[in-house]
Amino acid sequence: MKIAVLALQGDFREHIQTLESIGVEGVPVRLPADLDGVSGLILPGGESTTMRQLIQRWGLVDPIRGLAATGAPLFGTCAGMIVLSKQIVGGDPPVLPLLDVSVERNAFGRQLDSFEADLTVPVLGDTPVHAVFIRAPVIEAVGPDVDVLARLDDGRIVAVRERNVLATSFHPELAGETRFHRLVATMAAAHDDPGEGAGRRPHPTRRARNAS
Repeated sequence: MKIAVLALQGDFREHIQTLESIGVEGVPVRLPADLDGVSGLILPGGESTTMRQLIQRWGLVDPIRGLAATGAPLFGTCAGMIVLSKQIVGGDPPVLPLLDVSVERNAFGRQLDSFEADLTVPVLGDTPVHAVFIRAPVIEAVGPDVDVLARLDDGRIVAVRERNVLATSFHPELAGETRFHRLVATMAAAHDDPGEGAGRRPHPTRRARNAS
């Protein structure tokens, strides 16, 4: 199994290392062809405005949306969550509006206001998840099909899932936390299961190749 990590900007190396620590090959993605043959995609933390611009510049919008349409899992952390959101408070236009949430950027203040917290995430078991928040966004509103996976003690939403799209305000990869990546790998394995594959749409790169 190969899970792609968007490698245009941000802490993509840490995600690749986390995937490798659980026995999954992490594939850096910079161009549309890099998505060929992958079973999922992680969008890392970083600078969301720069990331959005680079995704558009390198022609990755349609290939990523096509990959999501096949049912392959997408996982966004921090800036990656912003990139996947349908609405960004402040009016920035969405680039990959695959997650029906409204997010506020830098909701906790500047980098000096970064913090760590232990979160209850029932879908990942009873042991709390240690989360690192760095200039983190927060989810202000969720759509009807979005499952809330975790909240801070004050009730603010910091982890969600909508079908095959998963997102966190924080960085599990910087805390030595592997359970979110294991969940993505489990979702990717289910997506790749030949018994469930008959009704899936073909991979966008393969579809274009077959049509040429």
